[in-house]
Amino acid sequence: MPGRRWQMKNRRGLQHQVETLNRLLLRSNLHYWGEILGSPFRLFYLNFLAGLARGFGIALGLTLLTALFLAVMARIASLNLPLISRFIAEVIRLVEEQLADLPR
Repeated sequence: MPGRRWQMKNRRGLQHQVETLNRLLLRSNLHYWGEILGSPFRLFYLNFLAGLARGFGIALGLTLLTALFLAVMARIASLNLPLISRFIAEVIRLVEEQLADLPR
């Protein structure tokens, strides 16, 4: 009888594991990924759209961060702090020199 009890307990454990695996596979949308990988054009199209969205997000984010940085720098420059104003003036001078050296 102890062997039979162990088999029933083992079956319940195995059944629980199978049910858990089934839930995980359904939740992971494995069939969706199979459809995408089965259609190369759809895979290319989705990756292209993802790349466009990623590039647009990077460009927009960088633009906003640069605008914020320049606004802060302009505010600091308007305070006329000697050390920081000299540094900003030096950066501006270096940028103007580099722009002057560019071919037109």
